[in-house]
Amino acid sequence: MGGTDMSKVTCDIGISVDGFVAGPNQRVDEPIGDRGELLHRWMFDEAEAKANAEVIESIVDAGAFVMGRNMFTAGRGEWDLDWNGYWGEEPPYHAPVFVLTHYPREPVPMKGGTTFHFVTEGIEAALARAREAAGDRNVSICGGAHTVNQYLAAGLIDELRLHIAPMVLGDGVRLFEGVGDIGLEQTAVSHSGLVTHITYQVSAPRG
Repeated sequence: MGGTDMSKVTCDIGISVDGFVAGPNQRVDEPIGDRGELLHRWMFDEAEAKANAEVIESIVDAGAFVMGRNMFTAGRGEWDLDWNGYWGEEPPYHAPVFVLTHYPREPVPMKGGTTFHFVTEGIEAALARAREAAGDRNVSICGGAHTVNQYLAAGLIDELRLHIAPMVLGDGVRLFEGVGDIGLEQTAVSHSGLVTHITYQVSAPRG
């Protein structure tokens, strides 16, 4: 597995009851696709609920983060160097973020301690750099679905935290595609009206 006794690799991701983590037609003005923002209503409409407040705090409680390019930008090909992500001048991470990409780019420091680093050597290289940056703290795999699926298939995620919205998207981007026969041991459940939080310990794919 991916972790050590001192730290682990975690993943928090919102998902619909029919298995989608983003709706169709992802684009700059709708980065989570059509109706995808509804997956995260609980973070705004029920942020004060006890179960949700604890989860929101834990989502960004890591020493470093890894995300796919699609989570950082809807753009493709060579970089638009004026684009520094969806989060404004002070992203919520406050730690190094390693962005998977096929196109090199110099690091982008932001306010509040977030620096985006761009990794062209693949998921294991990004994780190695994130581990080094995190020290004895956890590393979080942010998303999107394609990135999370790659890490699950490689057996590199220790703890998967699903945030399940009571809605059907019907189409979009699915979690768990191509991950193989991974083992999931449920270790915690909490909920509010707009979401159910389930934590799993993950075992590497069998076979």
